[in-house]
Amino acid sequence: MRILVTGGAGFIGSHLCERLLTQGHEVICLDNFFTGRRENIFHLLDDRRFELIRHDVIEPILLEVDQIYNLACPASPVHYQYNSVKTVKTSVMGAINMLGLAKRVHARILQASTSEVYGDPQVHPQPEEYWGNVNCIGIRACYDEGKRLAETLMMDYHRQNKVDIRIARIFNTYGPRMLENDGRVVSNFIMQALSNEPLTLYGTGEQTRSFCYVDDLIEGLVRLMNAEGAHEPVNMGNPTEFTIDELARLVIELCGSKSEVKFCPLPQDDPKQRKPIIARAEQLLDWTPHIPLREGLAHTIAYFAGRIKRDESLPANPQSVEFEIVSNKTV
Repeated sequence: MRILVTGGAGFIGSHLCERLLTQGHEVICLDNFFTGRRENIFHLLDDRRFELIRHDVIEPILLEVDQIYNLACPASPVHYQYNSVKTVKTSVMGAINMLGLAKRVHARILQASTSEVYGDPQVHPQPEEYWGNVNCIGIRACYDEGKRLAETLMMDYHRQNKVDIRIARIFNTYGPRMLENDGRVVSNFIMQALSNEPLTLYGTGEQTRSFCYVDDLIEGLVRLMNAEGAHEPVNMGNPTEFTIDELARLVIELCGSKSEVKFCPLPQDDPKQRKPIIARAEQLLDWTPHIPLREGLAHTIAYFAGRIKRDESLPANPQSVEFEIVSNKTV
């Protein structure tokens, strides 16, 4: 098939592009490189079945494709709060444009939604039937409500126009190619531990998260896209729950770090608990995560350690090592 991946140069998108290419598909990677990185997909450019387009999903685009994975949107608080209006536009206008494309060419479309649609949940763990507890005017609302409205658009296009939709509610995902400065807890802790700096824990550290390694998530996304009749939202995450304090201690251990723990005030609207019920994914897709946190963190730490070592060896003038993608397949 010919498959479009918006946000394809990002953390999750680049892994998805790789997976689809190994399955023999033609892949169009669309990204505006706000949080995506060229180096994430640079090794794919020589594949004749891979095409890169620099484009922002808030603008329409005409392509002939069979499937669309709509992953385009900054997904960490640091980045989605940087330009909150643009974040809303990306979620809402991007969904409208991709749904319009799917309707026009009769493509199946998967929306990368998020556990943030549940807000600071009053129901624990969270099933897909839970409507959430979201502050619609808070500092995280640009992302939370943007994703909620994108889900609304998906369902309305399906009901009104018979667009073949899929909705994946992605819980905390980690792994190689995360951005070092994205403000997420895994990347923050690893970078601090590798530098022997104090690990910053917000609140008491007793708030919980469920961490899914990126390879497990990619398997789930591909299964969901290719499942027949799966139009309702599907939770995708690891149901094993850890406190943030437990995560910090494990990262320090795996890094062999001398770091200590520093407690800071809890940010506004930061969820206190986050754990998915994945019964729907298990039943519809025969999917469950398999990679334990310790193993996944080891891979992720090795990736960050390699980046630090490489960055330390670069010349002081960054302009001397910049590169541009040169390809007749690149726009």
